[in-house]
This record gives sequence, structure tokens and C-alpha cells, in this order.
Amino acid sequence: IGLLESDAEAIPAGRAVHETRKCLKRLRALVRLLREELGDKEYARDNAVLRDAGLRLAGARDAEVIVDTLDGLIERHPKKLGRRGAIVRLRGQLVAERDAATEDARYDSLARAEVVEELRALRGRVLEWKLPRREGIGTVEPGLRTIYRQGARRRRRAMRAKKDTGRAMHQWRKRVKDLRYAAAMLDHRHPPRGPRSGPQTGHARIRRLARRADELGELLGEEHDLGLLSERLEAGRRRGDGPRLEVGGRTRAILLKTIARRRKRLRREAIRKGERLYRRTPKRFVRRVGDSYARSSRV
Repeated sequence: IGLLESDAEAIPAGRAVHETRKCLKRLRALVRLLREELGDKEYARDNAVLRDAGLRLAGARDAEVIVDTLDGLIERHPKKLGRRGAIVRLRGQLVAERDAATEDARYDSLARAEVVEELRALRGRVLEWKLPRREGIGTVEPGLRTIYRQGARRRRRAMRAKKDTGRAMHQWRKRVKDLRYAAAMLDHRHPPRGPRSGPQTGHARIRRLARRADELGELLGEEHDLGLLSERLEAGRRRGDGPRLEVGGRTRAILLKTIARRRKRLRREAIRKGERLYRRTPKRFVRRVGDSYARSSRV
């Protein structure tokens, strides 16, 4: 709320949008963890508030991601892409689109006021939550098991997908991110206190889970971002699909081919890492996390 209410000059627009969306995603992960305690009605209402708030900022964020993704490709292939004048001109167009989208989101006072009002109402409801005190992770255990189960299912769907693979990977990424945020919430030693007793401590196990989920989420995130850039390149040559991108056919073809190769490698690596992360049954996974949490609490 503070980011959205800040003066336009206080925080750079891009940073405000990015940080706000990250906060909203963490809050959605928390609401999912507590779904059974909140009940379906309250969960659906609060999840919708957070989802809609994020969607209002998605356009600005996507425009920024497209520029960052192109920069990443140029950095990875400096000889192939960095010296092409058409790439420089393309980047200039995408930067202009990003700046316009970011400023629209940042200075749309009506939309911001509506989002702030909804988030304030949500904060009021959160203060009235009456959650039971259960031992260990008992309060969030059902939600954690659901998040893990959904992630495992979406991984299998992504592996089997032959059409619209990018969308399947993106859907999987959402549950991977939920798992990453959930693990971070269960890590109640920020910063770590005292000497580490080795990699088998409960504290270390929970942090390792968060790290692995984060690494997988980054792979899937890059794959998705490359898909956004690819879609913008395709749309930019068609009339009626947004602003036309002034980029030659050969340069466009080189970019699309480079993107496709990188996405293929990222998908292969994500499947490999996902197999390790989701190798347990949901029941065994939750039991292991619960044991780790209990051990870390005794330190």
C-alpha cells in the first residue's frame, strides 16, 4: 500500500510496480497456505483481491520484462546481436513502450486509489483472522500439501504438453513460486542465529527447499519472459496487433530462432530440476518439512 500511495518522485516507477507485484505474490501464497483455515468463501474473496491488483500492474511489468529479456539475449550473444543496428533500433522502440506503460500504471490515480482501497479492506480482514494455534506446521499443513501436489501435477502436464508448452510451463511456475514463498515463511530464523550444525539441520533443509524452488522458478521465469518477447516480435509485424515494430525480417528471424533455442534448453533444465524437487509424494513431503520445522524450532 505504501508503494502505491507514495509520491511519483519518491520511488522510481519501475521499481514501485515491480516491488508491489512481488508483495502481492507473497500474500497470495500466504492466503493459499491458509485456505483450509479461512474457508473457501473468504479465500476466494481475498485471493481475487490480490490477483486483480496484480493484473492492473501486469501490463507495465510485461513491458519492462520484454526490454530486460532482450538485453539478456544481447549480453548472451554479443557478436550475433549486439552489433546489429536493427537490434539497437528495436530496443529503442521497446524502451519507449516500457516507459509509457510504466508511467500509465504509476500515474493512473483512479486505478491506484481503487487498488489501495481494496488492499486496506483486506488488511482489515487479516487483522480479524482467528487462526488456531497448532503444533509445528499444523495450521498450514493442508495448504502446503496442496501447493506441492499442484506443482507436481503441473510439472507432469508441462512435460506432456505438445502444444502451448509455454503456457503449461508458466502455470507450473506459479505453483513453484508458491512453494518458494511458503518455504521462506517457514524459515523462522532470519537472519540465521548461531553456528550451523551441518546440512542436515531442519533449518538448513527448509532453506535448501526455498533455494531449489527459487532456482526452478527463475528458469521457468526466464522461459516465460522469452515467450513474451517472442510474442511481441510476432505481433509487431501484424497490423492491428499493437504498435508495429520496425525490425527487418532477417533480424526478426534471427531473434526468434535464438529465443526458441534458449527456451528449449531452459525447459529441459527445468524438467530435470523439477524431477528432484517433486520426487516425493505430497504426504511424505509435508511430513519431511514438518520434521525439519520442528528440529529448527528446538535450536
